[in-house]
Amino acid sequence: MSRTIRVTVRGSFDGLSEQQLAELVAARAEHDFLKTAYTPEGYLAYDLPARPFFTFRFVADAGEQEQIPAITADCQARAAGWMAERGYPVKNLSAQAVDLSEVPLGKRGKREAERRR
Repeated sequence: MSRTIRVTVRGSFDGLSEQQLAELVAARAEHDFLKTAYTPEGYLAYDLPARPFFTFRFVADAGEQEQIPAITADCQARAAGWMAERGYPVKNLSAQAVDLSEVPLGKRGKREAERRR
């Protein structure tokens, strides 16, 4: 059984230079913090200059539940790598994974599941 995993990596920028801040602020339309897209490459969202925090949202597939910790660690490393490649200093990185196969269905989801049977 394939499991869809959503990984959210959170952290904060730490001591951005004025140039880095200006660069990120100029690109903020591409990183809208109100958008909640989970993508295989990771969607970066932030609200600079209002808050120093950012979120990367990843989606991945796992064949087995035992793969989830490795996927979570990989996504966190990818987020840290993306920041490091661009020279953005960050701190307090943390990652959380949700296995969508274990999320309870709401009313709408239950109706759709019943229709598929």
